[in-house]
Amino acid sequence: MQPASVPTVYLRLRKRLSIRRGEAVLLGQAAQLIADPAYEEALHRIVLYRPRENDGNIVLIDMMLIVERIRASYPLMQIEHFGEPHCLVEVGDPPKPPNIIFIIIVWLLLFIGSGLAIMNFHADVSMAEVHARIYRLVTGLDNDRPLLLQIPYSIGIGVGMVVFFNHLFKKKFNEEPSPLDVEVFLYQESVNHYIVTEEYGKMHDRTGAT
Repeated sequence: MQPASVPTVYLRLRKRLSIRRGEAVLLGQAAQLIADPAYEEALHRIVLYRPRENDGNIVLIDMMLIVERIRASYPLMQIEHFGEPHCLVEVGDPPKPPNIIFIIIVWLLLFIGSGLAIMNFHADVSMAEVHARIYRLVTGLDNDRPLLLQIPYSIGIGVGMVVFFNHLFKKKFNEEPSPLDVEVFLYQESVNHYIVTEEYGKMHDRTGAT
């Protein structure tokens, strides 16, 4: 058991954060921390790293660097760490406002492309003939364009996609993640794992930088 007079800081690193180019990474940005009020504000302001031009747009901050920086200011402080041992820092310029023309062009391409994909699928499986046959079985009448079936079917495709992806523009119907959310999350986790592996290989070149 540590003596009561020895200060302790409890840390949980964030997975990812963004800073503007030219800014330093502070401990309060990279981690959530709990410490004695006498030390907490100063700990938040500890500079962990100043990105250099040749660092690119991703910098890895790991616990070894954090321990080194804290011990440089408070040699006797005890450090308790929870969670991930590293934090990815994205270094970039302030985000620019979206280009409306570009958004419209992308939206049109996606709309036309998805529409063509659905129509080609329906042509491959002869969906029009299937609808005509179902209409004949139900009503006993021949109709090459059974709109009574085709219109609800078309509306159902759109409603089904909205329900499946659990999104209508920015609105979510419930907190359950959609399959797209899960795939994006898994992709981001794989990207983060790859970046961390690559950045650890470069750590020895910049651990002495301030």
